[in-house]
Amino acid sequence: MPGSAAPVAAPPLPAGPVSAAPSAPPHRTAPAVSLTDRIRASVDHQLALAGGDTDTARTALVKRAIPDVMKLFTASRIGGRYEHTEFPPTETILQKRSQKGTDHIWEGRPKWRATDLHQAAHAGHITLHVTALDINGAYLAALKTWLPIGRLTHTRHTTHDPKRAGLHHITPPPWTHTDLPSPLGARQQPGPLWITEPTLRLLLRCARQGLCEAPVIHESWTSGASEGLLEKLRRALAEGRKTAIENQDDLTLDYIKAMYSKFVSTIGESTANREIRRPDWMHIIRSQAFANLWMKAYKAHAAGLTVVEMSGTDELHIAGDWQSVFAYGRDLSHVKPKHTYSLGGHEA
Repeated sequence: MPGSAAPVAAPPLPAGPVSAAPSAPPHRTAPAVSLTDRIRASVDHQLALAGGDTDTARTALVKRAIPDVMKLFTASRIGGRYEHTEFPPTETILQKRSQKGTDHIWEGRPKWRATDLHQAAHAGHITLHVTALDINGAYLAALKTWLPIGRLTHTRHTTHDPKRAGLHHITPPPWTHTDLPSPLGARQQPGPLWITEPTLRLLLRCARQGLCEAPVIHESWTSGASEGLLEKLRRALAEGRKTAIENQDDLTLDYIKAMYSKFVSTIGESTANREIRRPDWMHIIRSQAFANLWMKAYKAHAAGLTVVEMSGTDELHIAGDWQSVFAYGRDLSHVKPKHTYSLGGHEA
């Protein structure tokens, strides 16, 4: 039995070469092997190389997660309606302002707590029994989002075109609700900012529901868009994840988690992934995860529950009967309780 993962000469997830987008979609034949079968074959291959040692196989699979998920993505696009651009020019707003700095895009990452509730609890006026909920597979679920297909182009339109997606320079509306987090997340600085497609669509949805005014759009960098660019990949990973959970197969579960999390984190400017450079996609997927979390908070609030805290991509603290609103479990549509605590009284 080998003590460490051996290098693999031939990858278990074959795919054709990556090339620049042609002027018209080529006629390609769908692969005979399904994407989920490829995932299973990769796990079996590494497990066999490791002589059945799951820890060694896990190390090898996590190491291979980036090239393997990119091969899955390439295979998932066979027969697709659109040919996406893999290396569009990086616009100024997507360029880092320093070597270790960030670009101009605000993703809407939340870090919020209901200040009034906490103050009342510390003063001894209220006691709340709170459950910290964990949102399953937040980045995997966020792969279902509107993504720009080609190169981003600049416009100064003041209205949103739902058939396009990208990045938008806006002046956000005031957010006056103390019992709900802002869709903009933890941003404190006032004034105009660059946001992504999911954040803009969420703000517009809030405006339609009367929660705030509509944001003022100043300019945008967008392309024709599709909500299905990553859908086949998302479904394959979700199906593989579900099967792994049912079979108590932690090895495959860890491999799949490594694939989708590394896909999101490396499709921007990372040197770990040289097959695509779409920082706009990276920002959009992350923002979609934050928008999905906000929608869960709003769903709980609309059902009469108390939203106590919300942070990151997957943490939501709720007071009240959360199981009347959310299903318990490990599926992507389910949530899991992390822990419970009391806010106020002797625990405040």
